[in-house]
Amino acid sequence: MVKINFYGGVDEIGGNKILLGSNSTSVFLDFGMSFNKANDYFSEFLQPRKSNGIMDFIEMGLLPKIKGIYREDYLRHSGLESPEKPSINGILLSHAHMDHSAYIHHLRQDIPLYMTKDSQLILKVLEDTSAVSFGETLEYKKTFYYTAKKNADGYKRLSGKDARMERELNIVEPYKNFEIGDFKIKSAPVDHSLPGASAFLLESNGETIVYTGDLRFHGRKPEITNKFVKEAKKSNPKVLISEGTRIDSPSTETEEDIEINAKNLISDFKGLVIVNFPIRDIDRLLTFYKVAKGTDRTLVVNLKQAYLLKLFSGRDYPELEDVEVYIPKRGWGLIGTNSFVCYDGEWLCSSDVDSNHKFSDYKKWEKEFIESGNSINYKDIQEEPEKYIFRCDFFELKELIDIKPVNSIYIKSVTEPFDEEMEFDEKRVKNWLDHFNLLPVHKMHVSGHASGPELLDMIREIQPEILYPVHTIFKERFKVLEDDGIKVIYPKLSKNK
Repeated sequence: MVKINFYGGVDEIGGNKILLGSNSTSVFLDFGMSFNKANDYFSEFLQPRKSNGIMDFIEMGLLPKIKGIYREDYLRHSGLESPEKPSINGILLSHAHMDHSAYIHHLRQDIPLYMTKDSQLILKVLEDTSAVSFGETLEYKKTFYYTAKKNADGYKRLSGKDARMERELNIVEPYKNFEIGDFKIKSAPVDHSLPGASAFLLESNGETIVYTGDLRFHGRKPEITNKFVKEAKKSNPKVLISEGTRIDSPSTETEEDIEINAKNLISDFKGLVIVNFPIRDIDRLLTFYKVAKGTDRTLVVNLKQAYLLKLFSGRDYPELEDVEVYIPKRGWGLIGTNSFVCYDGEWLCSSDVDSNHKFSDYKKWEKEFIESGNSINYKDIQEEPEKYIFRCDFFELKELIDIKPVNSIYIKSVTEPFDEEMEFDEKRVKNWLDHFNLLPVHKMHVSGHASGPELLDMIREIQPEILYPVHTIFKERFKVLEDDGIKVIYPKLSKNK
């Protein structure tokens, strides 16, 4: 019988860390961050100490205390020894949202990772473009001075390329069998609010467990979620571990509804349209690209989204040349080849600044987009605001100081705040919008998660013997399934080993 331990995702939205054990094999389903629990103890300026390895995380219950799974350098930095071999056999990543993947970088490099190609690309974007705190998302970089290769004289400090160790990364294909020890596994693509999301079907000793990850039926690809449901049903699972984020919510609108409503709102509008949508939600980017195209406008994305589109070129998404890339001012204010920069106290045309200073305020990965033919800055938007839909999130609100929007509208296409920290941010956003006369807010959003009726119908269709609801704060809503002969077990957080 497969043993299941829950180290996250219990009575909370996200934080999934679910350990399956069978005979001599154990695998984790996701290894994500619990945002609510992390916010209970830490904030932007109160962070876990790097000097204490991972022990601050373990002390506050953010990571499980399990021997043989954490990085040698983090353990050694805390005065702890690392076992010679890992105690688990792999990590199955359902998708690349932080509440499912953020704590992978704490794990040993010799624990194999299994994920879809699209999830790997999303993590690459995060790693290449973000300042991820306390380690890296995917690669394994030894960052502590006395963590190094051991020789006869002790530990030799490494740096540069010598200090980098690649993880074992395995790309899984849809419905193709692969094995991890005693487990025979299939990845089942599902629709979610970013590419690459996958459910998993696992079989060991004649017992099948199905894990949904996060999914929905109202996105742009409902057919792949429906196929998963059919395949899960055919597997005759004993156990279903299902997400339940919106078990309390009725049916929802679709991406197509957002497209229609947004077009209706701005079709006759002559000013700048500003929209906030999730940075890695390419389906939502596609929605507003279609809105822009249908209203004779151009969608303006930021540098990180440009990098994302580059990696996803050739898919069912806009190509990089289909959008404009917004270049913000950095450092001295250098924007582009023919713009102005404050240098040595004087405003100079950037072409007059020597090449050693050109683009010095921008990262290496950003420069190709700055030098491309479809980059714009605040002056372009100021001059012809009616030409653009400008994507602007919380961290980009400061760009409005330069753009100085006049006669503009703001569309909010992100989830409503669900914790205290997000509520504080929401108040700040309102202050910015009020300052620039961008109120009222036009709300147009659909969730990345299935509604309550859809979840219940899915589970009844799959008909497992046992259901474990995770990723929810309304687990009691699943109790009605007992009338259908399904045993509902409310998971409890497992104790540390």
